Amino acid sequence: MKTLIVGAFVALLASTSAFAQTASYEIMAPASPGGGWDQTARAMQNVMQEAKIASGVQVVNVPGAGGTIGLAQFVSAKSGNPEALLVGGYVMVGAILTNNSPVSLDDVTPIARLTGETEAIVVPASSPYQTIQDFTAAMKADPGAVAVAGGSAGGVDHIAAGLIAQAAGVDPKLINYIAFSGGGEALAAILGQQVAAGISGYGEFESQIKAGTLRLLATTGDARIPGTDAPTLKEAGLDVSLQNWRMVAAAPGISAEQQAAITGDMEKLSKSPEWKAVLERNNWQDAFLAGDAFKTELAKNIADTKTVLTAIGLVQQ
Repeated sequence: MKTLIVGAFVALLASTSAFAQTASYEIMAPASPGGGWDQTARAMQNVMQEAKIASGVQVVNVPGAGGTIGLAQFVSAKSGNPEALLVGGYVMVGAILTNNSPVSLDDVTPIARLTGETEAIVVPASSPYQTIQDFTAAMKADPGAVAVAGGSAGGVDHIAAGLIAQAAGVDPKLINYIAFSGGGEALAAILGQQVAAGISGYGEFESQIKAGTLRLLATTGDARIPGTDAPTLKEAGLDVSLQNWRMVAAAPGISAEQQAAITGDMEKLSKSPEWKAVLERNNWQDAFLAGDAFKTELAKNIADTKTVLTAIGLVQQ
């Protein structure tokens, strides 16, 4: 009898241990290292491990075509895998439309919107453009001569460039936008003065702005970024307000229970002090939204993005 009791107790311990074991995840950042999706994925990796939300987290980079190459690979290779996650966002929504991607966010399982981020317009410190008005005046004089670096074609950076041109009275179809697959490549082009200006999330430029190697001309949000003196575009007389956002999706074909478990882990992530520290450090806004509310908002964002991209000539009706 004693042997049976001990055996049952050992089995119970093993079962309890297995039940308590947290999941492991592989997060795909569908862009090159250094950009916003990569930063988000690696921040998630660190926080989920530090906060013991997951037993192990790996990040893989699959760059190209505004995230649609990674998206297609994720859909085909990870179907039914509850340990696979994909970081995406506004950029991917635009890229799907402009690239006529055969796969879309309808082919994955949206989990949650995680962050929001104000876009920044910067120039090298040695640039003759001291203000956003200087920049738009040069764009008006010769749009093709003012090269602007940013993320993938059709993404939020490209949309911002087009809306700035439009607000300044310039045909957005004439702007010289140079698309890069990762924030690191775009930053190198700006610092190397291969382009006149750059547009991306403020977090990607913050250290160079503070170091004095980049000049911040303006930001796209409704309020100035704390600690900076650059105006918003609206303050500068340009009727543009825009915020980037990033999301996490799971693989297609997972069960409702698996989806609920992943959503629960993302809720733990968003509420953790470690994540709140990441948001503050990167000047990311807490834009957490999950469940049906997020799916409804995502559908609206996709429709709105199609309208904007059509208006500035990036998508044909």
